[in-house]
Amino acid sequence: IAEAYSLLKCSLKLNNKELAKIFSEWNKGELSSYLIDITKDIFAKKDEAGHYLVDVILDEANNKGTGKWTSQSALELGEPLSLITESVFARYLSSLKKQRVFASKVLSGPQVKAFEGSKVEFVEKVRRALYMGKIVSYAQGFSQLKAASTENKWNLNYGEIAKIFRAGCIIRAQFLQKISDAYADNANIANLLLAPYFKNIADKYQQDLRDVVTYAVQHGIPTPTFSAAIAYYDSYRSAVLP
Repeated sequence: IAEAYSLLKCSLKLNNKELAKIFSEWNKGELSSYLIDITKDIFAKKDEAGHYLVDVILDEANNKGTGKWTSQSALELGEPLSLITESVFARYLSSLKKQRVFASKVLSGPQVKAFEGSKVEFVEKVRRALYMGKIVSYAQGFSQLKAASTENKWNLNYGEIAKIFRAGCIIRAQFLQKISDAYADNANIANLLLAPYFKNIADKYQQDLRDVVTYAVQHGIPTPTFSAAIAYYDSYRSAVLP
């Protein structure tokens, strides 16, 4: 979500009212979720001085350790949980504020140029890329749950887990019903990307994810988790890897 925000703000130079409107629209469709809902509200929130809060928050993230524990578990299980792990690294990198400020003045690279093309089409590409990335992230997460269940003989019910996530969890989202449905249809599916609904979305949206990552790289906009998503997708669909 943060990378989608960064892409829209840096490339299209959208103001916070415009961003709030876009996220509000996104929350009516496939991306409907608690996090998208509160993000649209954050864009509109102002402090006591009348400044938009999102523009004055320091870009240094702390962490509670849950991401690290999940990544450590993935390493122990031999599971490629690249998106969550990359998001943990992104938090660590954000904490190097003084180094980043210095590096921004001495390291070379592309700068974001004036956007050329249809802004409406680009916003839709970012929306699709975000949904595709979300699918890949959950595919990785449930694959890890499957590995842990096998390792520990837990006999987990993945469809029920998706339903539990919908009930008051910070990641609650309409999308979780699709996961529950996928496991109801095939409780033994190896990876959610292979479920008919998610495969159909991937067929349609993977190019948008590629386009967004390509644009970001060409313009020096960091998108570590978007990049990890397309890398995992391509690796997973490769019969032969180097």
